[in-house]
Amino acid sequence: MTGDAGERLVDGYALVVFDLDGVIYLIDRPIPGAVEAVGQLHAEGRRVAFATNNASRRSSEVADLLTGIGVPARPEEVLTSAAAAAELLRDRLPPGAAVLVVGAEALRAEVRAAGLTPVSRADESPVAVVQGYGPQVGWVDLAEASVAVRGGATWIATNTDRTLPSARGPLPGNGALVAALRTALGRDPDVVVGKPEPALFATAARRAGEGRALVVGDRLDTDIEGARRAGLDSLLVFTGVSDVAELLAAPPEHRPTYVAMDLAGLFDPAAVVRVPGPADGWSVTSRDGALELSGAGRPLDAVAALCAAAWTGDATRVRAGSAAAGQVLTAFGLSA
Repeated sequence: MTGDAGERLVDGYALVVFDLDGVIYLIDRPIPGAVEAVGQLHAEGRRVAFATNNASRRSSEVADLLTGIGVPARPEEVLTSAAAAAELLRDRLPPGAAVLVVGAEALRAEVRAAGLTPVSRADESPVAVVQGYGPQVGWVDLAEASVAVRGGATWIATNTDRTLPSARGPLPGNGALVAALRTALGRDPDVVVGKPEPALFATAARRAGEGRALVVGDRLDTDIEGARRAGLDSLLVFTGVSDVAELLAAPPEHRPTYVAMDLAGLFDPAAVVRVPGPADGWSVTSRDGALELSGAGRPLDAVAALCAAAWTGDATRVRAGSAAAGQVLTAFGLSA
């Protein structure tokens, strides 16, 4: 349950902050129910924001994409790691300073809009390197960045997402490319801007004024950790990367406030659960190094029960102690 019976989750918050990939859309196709959910928030006059680690599109481009799939959005409602990185560089560097950009054209455009000079070669004397996701990033780009950083340039990463969601499953994200450069340089970036760093969510939360903000995401290691580090409640939806198995094994910094299958959990009290929380109809016992789920009831209540047991012990392996439990574990991709 979310708390009081019949209370909608969304009614407790002044602002809902959405991750995009895996929550609103998958690459450029809307996730079922997302258009309707955001539309209902708009119809009720509720404030929304969209925060994304994807640095391959500008805020205006993201707003156009959202509007194109049926989610009206204004550029000022969109917070991207590319724009945040450019703003950080603008505050640290003199106007016109050369910045070597590793990433998509959108990141170059944000750097240019911040009054800096985007360059692509180490021999152009960049004082900083900014690295973001771009589908065309290759060895030559990483080599130039390596030379520049070894020469003293500050290294800024827009984000360190290991993967990004796609219709074919998770694909290498900017974090995989950052890892390649980290291996070559033998050190970490000087600054990481995007989630799980709290900057994007903290900026969004300020728009809620005196009210509370709720972060909705699909990844424990970026969206949920970022929300926790910003001091915000979070809702994990299973429409993107993280699944129940990952949730049960989550360390404290990756644990969400609520869990739902999709965005219907914002409006339907029966479609969301607080974790850990009351587990109507279910019981979990620890036996032989495994968690045994028994009983019957709502699948999400079973998740709450399993989280309560897994987060207070060492076992995350799960098995079924009843027929209903077996069905639930199979549905969630857990061994029954």
